[in-house]
Amino acid sequence: MEFEIVSDPENNAERSVELLRVEPGVVMMKITHEGAEAFEIERVVPSGVIQFYFSLDGKSRFSFGSNYELDLLSGKNFFFYDPEKELPVKVRVGAGAKHVFLFLSIERVHELFVADAAELPFLSSDNINRRFYDERVIAPQTTVVLNQLFNTQLSPQAQKLFYKGKVYELLSLYFSAREVDTVSCPFLNDEENVRKIKMAKEFLMKNMSQPPSIKDLAREVGLNEYRLKVGFKEVYGNTVYGYLLDHKMEHARTLLDSSKYKVNEVAYTLGYTNPSHFITAFKKKFGLTPKKYLSHE
Repeated sequence: MEFEIVSDPENNAERSVELLRVEPGVVMMKITHEGAEAFEIERVVPSGVIQFYFSLDGKSRFSFGSNYELDLLSGKNFFFYDPEKELPVKVRVGAGAKHVFLFLSIERVHELFVADAAELPFLSSDNINRRFYDERVIAPQTTVVLNQLFNTQLSPQAQKLFYKGKVYELLSLYFSAREVDTVSCPFLNDEENVRKIKMAKEFLMKNMSQPPSIKDLAREVGLNEYRLKVGFKEVYGNTVYGYLLDHKMEHARTLLDSSKYKVNEVAYTLGYTNPSHFITAFKKKFGLTPKKYLSHE
């Protein structure tokens, strides 16, 4: 399968649908929609194809055949795999949508993860005939990669390698994401506690520029401070403010990649009153200042 970009014939100034054949067994679709009216995309996905649906922005409605529908919300992603049946998919793309879809043959995934097949449930011999579904919040590192797919301009020759590398990066991030270990942390066996921890993370992200104190965050979600701190570390693998700082820095890189903001503007957007504090944090995270990061693009 040769690399090519196939644009939807109905593309216009408000919407763009591009089908990118990255390599044999790997296809990516990029969708942007700035119009006010939704539009529909219909595809039949063959059996034995791994499907990823990422939404950077916007809300879209997915219909699978005539019996099942669900919404893909901004900041979320779906994972589907059916080894036996082809899957008719209709996507009603909402206003403001910015999506990336990936389709990989099971054979190609086996080749990529041959050494780690036992670690991936849907690749194990015990699950060879099982269907899989997963829904997740898109991690900050993944958000950066997805934004780069839309914001980086390269020559056609360089673009081939760029897209291939980014697809591999998305897969690596997705399959290495830490899952909640309810066995090692009895506190997390309570689904209500896990729900409150996730609420805390969502509230923290919405108030990123003016984050609440641990005390206020705990009160907001109905947990005591100790349970919030312990549970957050178990679910997300980081402290509350460590996670927030990582997210801020990844968001800063996304803003810088867009070429729409100056360094000081990014600092103020993230809630820094002194840009030098932002520059210090960025350098500690990425090993170079924001200015040098921009010059290396």
